[in-house]
Amino acid sequence: MKQHWDLHDLIEHFTLLPPEVRFLGANSPHNHLGKALLLKFFQYEGQFPESGAELPASVVEYVAQQLNLTETHFHDYEWEGRMIRDHRQQVRTFLGFAPATLENQQELRAWLIHEVLPHEYRLSHLEQRAYARLRSLHLEPPPSARMDRLVRSALHAYEQTFFAETAARLPEAVKLNLQQLIYHKQDLTQDIDLTDAEADDPSLYPLHDLKSTAGEAKVSAIQKVAERLKYLQAVGLPADLFRGFPLPFLRQYQQQAAVESLSHLQRREQEEHTYTLLAAFCWVRQRELTDQLVDLFLRVLQDIRLRAKQRVERELLVDYIRVGGKQQLLYRIAGAMWDNPDGIIREVLYPLVGEERLKALVKEAKSKGTYRLSVQTRVSGSYTHHYRRILPPLLAVLTFRSNNERYQPLLEALGVVASYLQEKDPFYPDDQEVPLAGVIQKQWQSWLYQKDRTDGQRRLRRVRYELCVLQSLRNKLRCKEIWVEGADRYRNPAEDVPADFSENRTDYYAALALPVEAEQFVEKVRTQMTQALQELNDGLPTNPAVKILTKGGGWIHLSPLSKLQEPTNLRYLKLAVRERWWMTSLLDILKEADLRIGFSDSFQSLTGQERLPRDELQKRLLLCLFGLGTNTGLTRVSMGRHEVSYANLQYIRRRFVSKEALRRAIACVIDATLAIRQPEIWGEAGTWCAADAKQFAAWDQNLLAQWHPRYRKVGVLVYWHVAKQALCVYSQVKTPSSSEAALMIEGVVRHCTAMQVDRSYVDTHGQSEVAFAFCHLLGFQLMPRLKNLHKQKLSLPDKAVGVKYPHLTPVLGGAIDWDLITRHYDEMVKYATALRLGTADAEAILKRFTRNNLQHPLYKALAELGRALLTTFLCSYLTHESVRREIQAGLNVVENWNSANSFILYGRGGEISTNDQDAQEIVLLTMHLLQSCLVYVNTLMTQEVLADPTWRARMTEADWRGLTPLFYAHVNPYGTFELDMASRIPLVA
Repeated sequence: MKQHWDLHDLIEHFTLLPPEVRFLGANSPHNHLGKALLLKFFQYEGQFPESGAELPASVVEYVAQQLNLTETHFHDYEWEGRMIRDHRQQVRTFLGFAPATLENQQELRAWLIHEVLPHEYRLSHLEQRAYARLRSLHLEPPPSARMDRLVRSALHAYEQTFFAETAARLPEAVKLNLQQLIYHKQDLTQDIDLTDAEADDPSLYPLHDLKSTAGEAKVSAIQKVAERLKYLQAVGLPADLFRGFPLPFLRQYQQQAAVESLSHLQRREQEEHTYTLLAAFCWVRQRELTDQLVDLFLRVLQDIRLRAKQRVERELLVDYIRVGGKQQLLYRIAGAMWDNPDGIIREVLYPLVGEERLKALVKEAKSKGTYRLSVQTRVSGSYTHHYRRILPPLLAVLTFRSNNERYQPLLEALGVVASYLQEKDPFYPDDQEVPLAGVIQKQWQSWLYQKDRTDGQRRLRRVRYELCVLQSLRNKLRCKEIWVEGADRYRNPAEDVPADFSENRTDYYAALALPVEAEQFVEKVRTQMTQALQELNDGLPTNPAVKILTKGGGWIHLSPLSKLQEPTNLRYLKLAVRERWWMTSLLDILKEADLRIGFSDSFQSLTGQERLPRDELQKRLLLCLFGLGTNTGLTRVSMGRHEVSYANLQYIRRRFVSKEALRRAIACVIDATLAIRQPEIWGEAGTWCAADAKQFAAWDQNLLAQWHPRYRKVGVLVYWHVAKQALCVYSQVKTPSSSEAALMIEGVVRHCTAMQVDRSYVDTHGQSEVAFAFCHLLGFQLMPRLKNLHKQKLSLPDKAVGVKYPHLTPVLGGAIDWDLITRHYDEMVKYATALRLGTADAEAILKRFTRNNLQHPLYKALAELGRALLTTFLCSYLTHESVRREIQAGLNVVENWNSANSFILYGRGGEISTNDQDAQEIVLLTMHLLQSCLVYVNTLMTQEVLADPTWRARMTEADWRGLTPLFYAHVNPYGTFELDMASRIPLVA
C-alpha cells in the first residue's frame, strides 16, 4: 500500500460507513482501532496486512479520528494471538470472504497456466493478476511467501510445457541446424572432447558471430549483417513456431542463450530446453538483424546525401569566390545597357567588364547548374562507384510489403531492379516496362535518361533509376507505408495495434476514460478551446506580459518572468549535511540504499540458475554497478580491498546485469524515495514530470551514436523524465535523431513506478501537433515551453467566430475540421490503446504520422486535434503566469538532474567507451540508478537535519521552494587514496 495519501483519497477509501461502525461493536480502544484498520485495509487490498508497518500513518490517523481515538492506541494492538485471529474471521464473514483452500490454490495455479500465461509472463504482474483473481472470487489469499511459491510454480510448469511443445514442432533438419550453432565445426556425429576455453572459442562457432553488433553505417557492415541474417534464415525455423507469443517473452530466452557459455549449452541434459533456447535466440535475433539492416540502409543513404550536399556547398563557395564582384558587375552591366540601349555588346560591355571575365561567368553558370541537380549527381556518383554494392545483399534477404495499393508501383520497381542486378548493360531494354509514376518524383524523371554512346539514343540509366527507387523506398520505410517481413520495428503496421480492438472496443475506451461517441469527445474539446480563446481575448487588454503585434503577419510578444527571491539558507543546509556526513563514499551511498530498499533483488540470473550465496552476490553486484555507473570500469573497481576479482565482476555483469533488471531496480528506488518523503518538508507528491534530452559522448562505430548539429559532437542521446524533487522516473537511450515527442510519450506511459503522471513539461523539441493529440487521448496534458512562441497561430473553433476575438485577430489561423476528427476518432483511440498497452514502442507508431506521410488521413485528423489542443494550451499559457512558472520550474528540475550527470559518470572523461549498443544503454541506466540512490540517501540526510526545530524555523518560503535532494558536495565519488612510502614499483632499472 502506498504511504502518502491526500484527503480526497482517504475520504474515498477509508471512511467508515454506518453498517461498518455497527459491525465494529464495542472493544477496548486499541482493539477497536485495530479491527477497524483490518476491515478498511482488507476492503482496499483484498488481503490482511501481515504487520502494522504496512499501514500508512495517515490512514491510521484518519480512521482513529472517526472513532474518537488517537493513533497511539494502534501501537498496543497485538499482531499475534487469539484476538487478531477472531478479528480476521469476523471481517471475512462481514465481507463475504473465505480463506483460499489448497483446492482453491490449485485451481488458481491452473488458471494462471491456461488463461494468463504467456500473455503476461512477468512475475510481479502475475502476482497482481493472481491476487485480483482471488478477490473476484471472494477468497482471502494465502500468505505472501506461499503466494510467491504458487505463482513461480505456475510459471515453471508453463515453461516446461512450452519447451516440450516447441521442441516437438521442430523438424529434425532444423534441430541439426540449431546444433551447428553451438557445436564444433567437425562432424556432429563425432565425439568432441574440448576444454571450456576451447569450447567457447569464438572462431569455432556461428553463435558468437551472430551475437556481434552491426557496427557503423558502411558497405561492409551491411554485407556482414546481411550475411548473418541469411544464415539465420537458412536455419529454417517454421514461420508459425512462436506466433502469438509476445517478443519480450521470447527475449528472455534469447538472453539466456546469449549469456550461457557454449560448454554449458552443450552439456544441458534437457534437449527440449536447449532447442527452445536456441530457437528463441534465432527467432528474436532474426528480427533484430532485420531491423539493424534497415537502419543501416537508411543511415547509408542519409550519409551519402549529407556528404554530397557538403561537397556541393564547398564547390559553390569556391565558384562564388572564383569570379568575385558578381553583384557589382550586374549593376554596371545594367547601367551600361540602360544608357546605350542600341549599342553593340563588344563596344559597350567588353570595355566595361572584360571579355575573359564574361567567359568565366558563363563557364561558372554552366558548370554548377541547379543546386538540387548538383547534389543528386554527386549522390549518383557515390552510389555508382562505391555504395551500389549494398543492393544485392539487401534485396537477397529483405522482403518488402505494403498494405496500401498506392505504393504497389514501388514494390514492382524493386522487382525490376532485382531482376537486372546481374546484367552488364548500363541501360534498361527499350521493351522493359519500368514503373515511373508513383515511384520517381517528377523533377527527376527526365534526369534518369542518358544518351547511349552506341547509337546516340536516350535511354533509362539503371544506376540512376536504382538510386531514385532506393530514395523513395527510404522515405516510405520511415513512415512505415512500406514494411519488411520478419522485422520488429519495421514490421506490418497492422500488427502495432491490438488485434482484438473491435471485440473489446468498449473496454479499451473505458481504460482510457474516453467516451465511445466521437461527437461527445469532439464537443468537449471544442468547448474547452472556445472558453480558452474567450478568456485570453477578454483578459488581453489588462495583461501586461502579453502583446499581440501585427508585424510579420502576426506576432506574439511575451515578457520574461520576473525573478523570484533567492533562497538564503540552502547553502548552509548543505554545509550542515556535509559536516555531519563528511565525504561520504558514493559506493557507501549505493550500499546503504540497497540495504534499506533491497533493489539488488531485482537482479536475477539470466540463465535461471544461481549458485552464489545471496550476500556474496549482493556485494559483487554493488561493485559491478558502481564500476558501470561511474564509467570507471570493472578492472579498476576490482583493484579495491574487497576480495572480488575482475573475473568475478565480469561474471556478474554477463549473467545478472540487464536492461530489464536495471529498470526494475530504478523503479524500486523511486518508489522507496516516494515512501520515505515527509510531506511537511517536500510538499505533496507531484503528478507531473519534466522531460528533456542530454547527449553523452560515445564511440561512433555503431548505429546508436550520431553527430548532433545542436550539441556539435558525436554521441548518444539520453531522454530523462524527472518528477518533483529530482525524482527521475524513466530514462531512454536513443539516437540523437530520434523523435523527442515519441520519447516523451514512451516515458510517461512506460515508467514502472507508483507515480501517476497527468502533466508533462517539455521544451520545443518534445512537442508536435500529433504529440498533443496522443497525450490528450492517453489522459495527460502536454505542456511545452515554446522557443518559437512568437510564430504560433491560434486556431478557430469555427470560421464564423473570428469576430468574437478582436484582440487576437493578427494571430488567428484557420478553423478546425471537426468532421475529420469525428470520422477518424475510433482509429485514433486504437493507436492510443496500442501506445498504452505497448504492442509497439511510441517511436515506431509515431513514424506513421510525420510530415513524410502528409497524405495519410489519420495523420491529418491527429494534426487537426493537435491544433485544437495546442490552441487551448497557448491560451492558458498566455493568460496565466502561474502556468508559465509551473513549466519553467519543472524544466529547471530536469536541468538540475542533467548537471549532476557528469559528477556520477566521471570515468573516461564521461565518454561511453564501447560500440555495443546494449552495453552503452546499460552504462547509462546504471548511472541513472546511482544518481537515484544519491537522491534517496540525500532525502534521508536532509530530513534528519530538518528534524531539528531550529533548522525548521530558519527556512523561508524561498528556501522551501528551492529545496532539492540532488546535491553532492558531501560525496566522494572516487574512493580512498592510499600512499605507502615503504613500498616501491618493481622495476629492473
